[in-house]
Amino acid sequence: MHAVGRGCLALFLALALGPQAPAQARRGITERDLLRLRWVADPQISPDNRQVAYVLVSVNEQEDRYETRIWVVESDGTGPRRLTTGPDDTAPRWSPTGDALVFLRRVDKKPPQLWRLPLDGGEPRRLTNLAKGASAAVWSPDGKQVAFTSTTLPGETVNDTARKSDVRIITRAEFRQDAAGWNDPSRARKIWIAAADAGGDTAGAARAITSGLYDEDNLIWSRDGSRIYFTSDRVAEPYYADPDANVYAVSVAGGAIDTIADINGPIANAALSPNGEGIAFSGFINPPARQSSTQTELFVWRDGKARSLTRDYDFDVGDVILGDQRPPRGGSGSDPIVWLPDGSLITLTSEHGRSNLMRFDVASGRREAVTTGNHEIAAYTATPDGSRFALTQSDPTHPLELFLLETGNGKLTRLTSHNDSLLAELTLAEPKELWYRSFDGRRIHAWVYLPPGFRPDRSAPFILNIHGGPHVAYGWSFFHELQLMAARGYVMLAPNPRGSTSYGQAFANIIQYYFPGDDYRDLMIGVDTLIGRGWIDPAKLGVTGGSGGGILTNWTITRTDRFAAAVAQRSIGDWSGFWYTADFTLFRPSWFHSTPFQNPEEFLARSPVRYAERIKTPLMLIEGESDLRTPSGQGGEVMFRALKALRKPVVMVTFPDEPHGLSRMGKPSHRIERLQHILNWFDKYLLAKPIDIYDGP
Repeated sequence: MHAVGRGCLALFLALALGPQAPAQARRGITERDLLRLRWVADPQISPDNRQVAYVLVSVNEQEDRYETRIWVVESDGTGPRRLTTGPDDTAPRWSPTGDALVFLRRVDKKPPQLWRLPLDGGEPRRLTNLAKGASAAVWSPDGKQVAFTSTTLPGETVNDTARKSDVRIITRAEFRQDAAGWNDPSRARKIWIAAADAGGDTAGAARAITSGLYDEDNLIWSRDGSRIYFTSDRVAEPYYADPDANVYAVSVAGGAIDTIADINGPIANAALSPNGEGIAFSGFINPPARQSSTQTELFVWRDGKARSLTRDYDFDVGDVILGDQRPPRGGSGSDPIVWLPDGSLITLTSEHGRSNLMRFDVASGRREAVTTGNHEIAAYTATPDGSRFALTQSDPTHPLELFLLETGNGKLTRLTSHNDSLLAELTLAEPKELWYRSFDGRRIHAWVYLPPGFRPDRSAPFILNIHGGPHVAYGWSFFHELQLMAARGYVMLAPNPRGSTSYGQAFANIIQYYFPGDDYRDLMIGVDTLIGRGWIDPAKLGVTGGSGGGILTNWTITRTDRFAAAVAQRSIGDWSGFWYTADFTLFRPSWFHSTPFQNPEEFLARSPVRYAERIKTPLMLIEGESDLRTPSGQGGEVMFRALKALRKPVVMVTFPDEPHGLSRMGKPSHRIERLQHILNWFDKYLLAKPIDIYDGP
């Protein structure tokens, strides 16, 4: 296969954008441009390759929410058009013959139900009417049925009005989930089947074919339509054990469940081979000792054995690139493992901040790039023969748009241009790639965003932006926050310190039991590298980050007073409090050797609040009031109270009803205000602007 060269891709994108606004008419991006962005999500290519359905996400500013509608475009890029009225339609799925779509529709904030839309004309008809709604549909090979999952209990109906106690009895250690709320262990995602031509009086006649207390996902019909394969972790309290999930199968009539593929580790993204004799999947074999980060591999299961095709490929299978412009609603889409007629596989991989498609020969293990270039491929689907892919792709100056890839010749055709009118008004930073050596010789990868009109002979104010995770990575994707801060006159550094993914297993896991730690040194050497080039003013340094980047922000200002201002977002201040209150558990020795009640000193030694007396940098803390991943009571509130007790400059800004994903999925108005507060803080302390809203008693 022929890979798409970086130069060709850059030329293609430049041509595809069409006429550009005159240079003098352009402006810097603003926080309010978020309201004009459009997000392309969940691309679904038709079986005959003639069309691609997708979800288009937009902002309803008046109602302060996102809206989602199903769109379709011809495979040559002509005629993008809206198929559904919305405002809450998602998950389009083509029938095997391509004459209909089944999609999810939520009405009046009730659980989403499956609807069928005939493409030869007519209105959509509802297929399900379940108390807890349905997941995205998976069509049977003959097109007569759809499978899906639901947490609806046997006998439960949408008209059940009987009063139920609101008192919760909690028996499991993980009893809440960020952005979802309280867990109900009596409900699990079970497999259901509905007639694909149902509607009217028959809507809601779906039937469950599995039962029990274990979630079931990744549904796949057998070639003859007699069974459904799925993945499941069938351990009641999995936080006591190493990760594990297997592939199972059940008859469409229900009954006994058969184990199909079982490894000592988690299985995900399973895909049946064309002849039904093999299964490809992603996952990993649990190492002898628990790790903080274990790299995902690509496996093929045949004859009762799993074989890794990526054992000598020291990068990540899947997209591990972090950004703030993934679709905030409408689903992120899929990144399936695709079988080709010759028995080879295509899947997504991430290397050095890039994500691209790669082909693996099952027999030899040989790999070959299908796409190359400085970009992020976020989601895709393929035709049954794998000859064409519909994919969403982004780079630092272009939000996600829809493309068609021909795998035989590498031709890439852009199908949508939903953001072109906005981009034509803007001057965006082309980030400069930076590699530098850290204290121990390890190479650290980073991106530098320079403000408009930047002159290297005149040092500029600077912000270090630390990514969260910590096991994710910055990369070649569109990042509104970084572009905005550069547009406001700041040099931005976005580094991938040790612990980041897409650089190999050892690089990611080296911070186990040492987070935060030497990653701080990686960050500061990056700052000093830019100071050494004369690009940034050492008296005007700022630092910010969210989640894992939030704790590193807190940690950084306990180690040095070189920063004139800091903004810690959705952070950790007290590791012991985090261990007790986060929505996931650390019972196994992955981040710490022990527990805070057995070895409190281990947790205290890595908690920024312990060193609050050292802090001299004015600190802003940004918190989501519904954040269950890094709850405020162990993060921002801890740091705020400690610094107030010490009479040090600190302010906390809280956002009602917002979970951990505030910066990516929060209400549009909250996302805008968050950016405004961050910039206010840096403008106040780095540029000496007269901003007094934080000068309260």
